[in-house]
Parts: sequence; structure tokens; C-alpha cells
Amino acid sequence: MFEVISERKIRIALVGCGRISQKHIEAFQRHDNDIELVAVCDIDTDVLAKVSDQYQVPGYQKLEDLLSNEKPDAVALCTPSGLHPEQAMMAARAGVDVISEKPMATRWADGVKMVKACDEAGVRLFIVKQNRRNTTLQLLKRAITENRFGKIHMVHLNVFWTRPQEYYDRAKWCGTWELDGGAFMNQASHYVDLMDWLIGPVADVQCMTSTHRNIEVEDTGVMNVRWRNGALGSMAVTMCTYPKNLEGSITILGENGTVRVGGVAVNEIQEWNFAEPKSYDAEIETANYETTSVYGFGHPLYYKNVIDTLRGQAEPETDGREGLKSLELLIAAYLSARDGRTVSLPLEY
Repeated sequence: MFEVISERKIRIALVGCGRISQKHIEAFQRHDNDIELVAVCDIDTDVLAKVSDQYQVPGYQKLEDLLSNEKPDAVALCTPSGLHPEQAMMAARAGVDVISEKPMATRWADGVKMVKACDEAGVRLFIVKQNRRNTTLQLLKRAITENRFGKIHMVHLNVFWTRPQEYYDRAKWCGTWELDGGAFMNQASHYVDLMDWLIGPVADVQCMTSTHRNIEVEDTGVMNVRWRNGALGSMAVTMCTYPKNLEGSITILGENGTVRVGGVAVNEIQEWNFAEPKSYDAEIETANYETTSVYGFGHPLYYKNVIDTLRGQAEPETDGREGLKSLELLIAAYLSARDGRTVSLPLEY
């Protein structure tokens, strides 16, 4: 039985003070009646001192010291992806809930260990998939749930962004297999997530990748997919678009409907045609939004579910097992690219 926090604010510690951490802090501020930032953690002493001073909370270089001294209700892991498993298991052993940024791990076995550790400790494991909360994708999910497409025939995703060499040079862990993962696992992770969340379980994966920057991992790749429901699809990803981010899109073609959600980060419904109209079709124009960031605006909405879950009023929208679905697809893609073969799911029976 999970602890229910009802009569006070939820005490969250932020672990990792890099790029994505600001989105979490903004979400905390939006929910300041329910969330209290109680501590921050980072190995970079200069960054740690700056953030600690800015938000007037204690700063720690070691997670174990933070857990021992502050005893938060939850930790938000905004560290390099390869560190998530060890940190999540450390928090679980301390009886602390875990909110992990995507991807939850860079290895399949490590993701499974995270889920098991949190289960055994009786704590929650949340995996951040904030793009699911974007208004455009919520409308698309509704249309699929209501079977407006009928049988889905074809699905295609594009992620044409740019990450110059200096992006990867900003830290030693960037662009490494161990801690970061490549374009599919890191930058396009949310789009890989859409494959399962929107369309359903994947049966087979074929993938090819290439590398153009001076990094270990791929910055460009293509993937072919067969879903269990018979749909076929593909995904094209590159971080080498010139001169700036161009497109993040998904196109779905079904027997009774065609939809394309595009823009720089699936923020514009560009095609919305169905055989049977619905009243909410009028909402597609207001669902579109301007964005200068590929992160979207979903973190506050994501944290609303975290709050409701910890208060005993909801279930997690993306828990550890939900996070494993996209991790499994990512690992299957990398195995396919490495070995030059089709990889069938599930990876384990």
C-alpha cells in the first residue's frame, strides 16, 4: 500500500540541475500549493551553488547525503539517462518515490531493475512523458481511442532537428552509449513513445543508423515497424538538419481517417479528416500552439497527475511499466541496427 500525502505539501528534491531541470522547477512553481522544492543535487559545485542560492534550498553533491538529511517524499531525476537506474534504486531503498526523466535507462535490464526495486520497496516510479499531455496529441489520442480511423494502415514519424557539435561537447557524458544514448533514445524518445501509446504494441522492428557528429552514438536513423494490429509504419530521425530544428511530426492513415500533426514539435494539427465528424473537431485550431522549445508545455500537466497520484486521487499515467514499453522499442531498434536483422518483441518472455 502506497503512502498517501494529504495534509501537507509534497516534498520533492531535484537531482541534476542541467537543461531539463528548469522545466521541472517551472512545474513546481505552477503547483506551489501542492509541491515544495526541498533540496537540489548536482556534482558540479558551481551549478549547484547557483541553483541552491536561487531557490534558497540546501544543495548536495551526493544523492545519499540528500536522502539521509532531507528525507523528501520524492526525487526528480534530471541526470544523464545512464545514471537513472542506480539513483532510482538508491531512492527506493530510502523509501522515496521516484520521478525519472526519459529515457528511464539506457539498458533494458537496468530499466527492469528500476521497476523491481521500486516494487519491492513499495514506492512509486513515475517516468516523465510530458508530450502526451500536449493538446494536439490529446485530441489525436481521443480520435484513436474512439476508433475514428477504423483500421490503421500506415503511420510515419519525422524528427528533423539540429544538434551541432557544441551541443555534444558541453559535457563528457553527452553522445555516449553508457550515459546518454543517441538520437532515437535521447532527442526523439518522446516520438518513439508515441508508437506504442497511440498505435499499440509493436511486433517487429528494422532499423539502420549513422553518425555524422564526433560522438559514439547515432545522430541519424530510420526505423521500419510492424504493429501487432497489422499497421505498418516508419520513423526518420536526424539531429543534422540545417540550419535549425525543422519538424517533429506524426502522420496516421486509416480506412476512415487521415491526420497529420506537425510543426517543430507536434504542435500543429495540419490535417484532420474523418469520414464521421465529431463535435470536438472544431477544437483543432485552438489546440495548435506556438513553441520555441521542443520540450512543449506538458511538464505542469504531467506533475498534476503526480500530485493526484501521491494524494491518492489518481493512478500514474506513465509508471515504470509504461516507461518500459518505449525502452523496449528503443533497445529493439538498436539491436536491429547493430546486427542488421529484424527484431521481434517482446524482448523477454
